[in-house]
Amino acid sequence: MREEEIYSLPPLVISFLNYLGGTLNKSQLTVLEYGSDLRLFFRFMKIHKKAVPADSEIDEIDISDIDRGFICSLTLEDAYAFLAYCRNKRNNDSSARARKAVSIKRFYKFLEIQNILSGKNMIAFLDAPKGKKALPKYLTLEQSLSLLSAVDGKNKERDFCILTIFLNCGIRLAELVGINISDISFDNKTLKVTGKGNKERIVYLNDSTLKAIKSYLAVKPKDGVKDRDALFLSNRGTRISRESVQKMTEKYLQKTGLGNMGFSVHKLRHTAATLMYQYGNTDVLQIKSLLGHENLATTEIYTHLNDNQVRQAVDSNPLNNIKIDFDDDSDETDEENPAQDD
Repeated sequence: MREEEIYSLPPLVISFLNYLGGTLNKSQLTVLEYGSDLRLFFRFMKIHKKAVPADSEIDEIDISDIDRGFICSLTLEDAYAFLAYCRNKRNNDSSARARKAVSIKRFYKFLEIQNILSGKNMIAFLDAPKGKKALPKYLTLEQSLSLLSAVDGKNKERDFCILTIFLNCGIRLAELVGINISDISFDNKTLKVTGKGNKERIVYLNDSTLKAIKSYLAVKPKDGVKDRDALFLSNRGTRISRESVQKMTEKYLQKTGLGNMGFSVHKLRHTAATLMYQYGNTDVLQIKSLLGHENLATTEIYTHLNDNQVRQAVDSNPLNNIKIDFDDDSDETDEENPAQDD
């Protein structure tokens, strides 16, 4: 959903999104994700409740006319029907459906707090789909080096710097495109990033990252630049967009033979966290601070071990070298004449 599309939503949904951004200080990206989920929900409800013809194209249904009465009339069963539609017709996996369930529940909780609901908030009992906790997909050290080695072209310093920051600092895509030059302290070797909920945190920069930043700044365009404080610029002199970074990353993944393997910009964040855990003397609390996670449980997924580490852990058990020989005759005697209770 684009920012300007918010105003095509029902008035109560607009109020909710304003509450998320203005009161709860949620990021604009989070607000738009809630808006997108609720837009689909109410478009489906118009079909489900026969407010529009059953063969209507769902992505073209106007929901700006949905009023308080329609919203308050929806039931828990209606919400489950929507989640079933998302699975059966839109092929949403459990995590995507769970996010939509959260969006719906929080919207109705907002209505409850505002005393807009006429009765009990039954949608508060909506259960989110349970999905298996998959291990994060990440590049190996060799694949990471191969990706960095593939960088070339007229923007090679910029692209190399972007990939280096992803792989060394583990920041999010939105955090990267939002970096300003003034956020960097070369003296303290730190970077200030603004994460989810507009929360700021400090990321420490290693020598290779600092070198990559300095190399890029040495060739960064100065003429025709529209946002001079923006660290990363597009070819038009504007702050680089998320889409441009995604396309650039995919280009180099394809070049190194890693395309169509499920890797993405976000997987570079997984890679940074995993490599630090596997190769560095880093504990999960340090990674939690680096990644800007609110909950430790979110970070603990990076503590997975590969097969070699598991094998090494088993082999390093001090009991591994203990050998005990048993007397076969004594075993047979014990079996034929079991010990009697005292």
